[in-house]
Amino acid sequence: MAEAGRGGAVQVSVIVPVHNSECWLDECLKSVWEQDFKETMELSVFNDASKDGSAEIIEKWKIKLEDAGVSVVIGSNDSSQPRGVGFAKNQAVIQSSGTYLCFLDSDDVMMPQRVRLQHEAAIQHPNSIIGCQVRREPLESTERYTRWINNLTEEQLLTQVFTSHGPTVIMPTWFCSREWFFHVGKFDEGGKGVPEDLLFFYKHIQKGGEVFRVNRCLLLYRYHPQAATHSILEGTIWNHRVRFLEDRVLSCWTSFTIWNAGKQGKKLYRSLSPANRKKVTAFCDVDEKKIRKGFYTYEESEERPKPQIPIRHFRDATPPFIICVKLDLTGGAFEANLNMLNLKEGMDYYHFN
Repeated sequence: MAEAGRGGAVQVSVIVPVHNSECWLDECLKSVWEQDFKETMELSVFNDASKDGSAEIIEKWKIKLEDAGVSVVIGSNDSSQPRGVGFAKNQAVIQSSGTYLCFLDSDDVMMPQRVRLQHEAAIQHPNSIIGCQVRREPLESTERYTRWINNLTEEQLLTQVFTSHGPTVIMPTWFCSREWFFHVGKFDEGGKGVPEDLLFFYKHIQKGGEVFRVNRCLLLYRYHPQAATHSILEGTIWNHRVRFLEDRVLSCWTSFTIWNAGKQGKKLYRSLSPANRKKVTAFCDVDEKKIRKGFYTYEESEERPKPQIPIRHFRDATPPFIICVKLDLTGGAFEANLNMLNLKEGMDYYHFN
């Protein structure tokens, strides 16, 4: 924990990992310069083997920022190969000294109030990851995802952590205390293909961390083909999500129903540990054809006879449910069915979609 003790004079360090970011970096660093935060702030940039003009842009902004009273720390990996986002973020944190850490991706832009408002929230919520609402650029790129990020209720920030959308507050909006960051234990440095933000978020929750969102749009969040997110395999994330669900929820349940007798529901069933598969009492659905079929046979099972799981109409099924139906896709039909049952999210059901 030695690193955690370095904070003192600087209140907030803005943490920016950089890799070949020259086309966005000017706007990104200008948004640091435009912050209306009145206390001490530093910028900590780690340049991870960029081959473009990123280094020159960082040097240019170092002069402007230091003129404005913001100290700048620059680190770099000068080898020919980048070490990855997790490594770059960790290095930027280790070389910084702020009591609080404000994470910023080099292709995103902060609104002038971001540091001030998240700093206020972080003081109120010491063991939390603080997020905020975002504006997506281009606007229509991920509409469902953006709606989800911006509209989760305070309770859902903790109950919807198992969905395929990932962390309920997205990584480029994270703000937390330095002490808490080192308590959770840094980002995974496995490099390309590792969902380092998801793994950190899960560890944060396992250690009793809270999640809080400032309900203001404080970040312009860019969507583009070069984003590191696109290098992560869906299967990798699926496996992490299943293990986390088993650890956090299914370990406390003696039986449950999987809501969706289609592809996603069956995939979840097959991905469970043998002990958790035995807890599945039924699948439920609205599809008459599936319900008429009566049951799902687990063909891959070594058991004889092979397990047969009943398929019921959702109205005849018994909670608790793990729901494998995508939200916000059926024009409200699924949501209306769920509301009809008067269940409590986080107790009677969790979304895993």
